[in-house]
Amino acid sequence: MKKHILCIGDSNTHGLCTDPSESADHGSRYNEEERWTCLLQKALGAEYLVIEEGLSGRTCVYDDPDMDSVNLLPVLHALLNSHEPLDLLILMLGTNDSKVKFNTDAKKITKGMQILVEEAKSVPCWGKNGPKILIVAPAPIEEGVIYPDFNEKSVETTRALAREYALLAVAERTDFLDAGGCELTKADHVHLTAKGHRQMAERMETAVRDILGKTAPEAVEERRE
Repeated sequence: MKKHILCIGDSNTHGLCTDPSESADHGSRYNEEERWTCLLQKALGAEYLVIEEGLSGRTCVYDDPDMDSVNLLPVLHALLNSHEPLDLLILMLGTNDSKVKFNTDAKKITKGMQILVEEAKSVPCWGKNGPKILIVAPAPIEEGVIYPDFNEKSVETTRALAREYALLAVAERTDFLDAGGCELTKADHVHLTAKGHRQMAERMETAVRDILGKTAPEAVEERRE
């Protein structure tokens, strides 16, 4: 059986494109040649199955009065069991939790991520090597964000997530990846550009191979250069 990798995230895992000029199809979603999840699948090869589970507006643990079913916690158990056996769970959330309506901060968002991680560990969905989870701090929102749901505090909160998530990963004995620096579009300062998706895929490939213990020789050579 292939190694199953479940990628749970928000619009940047779904592949939302808010600048149609960035997408080859000029649509509202990057296509299968552009999304980081699909690029990761291509890079890893046939021995892996990368499963997309991205939903715009998704939060760690908050119910959004303006959007239906975006809280991950109530559906996490079902999602994990739907795709078992899992070899790796990638969780990249936190951006939407920083919305003004939730009146939160980086430590509170990290507590929500901790709840998700501990819940995921308890679900009997894992392969022979047991739970393996990669916590990803999303690329921070940039100044100039156009959406009224976000403000300057949201910018600062998302900037602080990487440090808090890294500490959480140590405490929970999971893996951690900082997506900061992956390019965001100047159209809204929240969503990844096509280049940002490529950058994300490259970082994810390295992380996945390290976590699952199988590094391609060419990947090793690239890191040496």
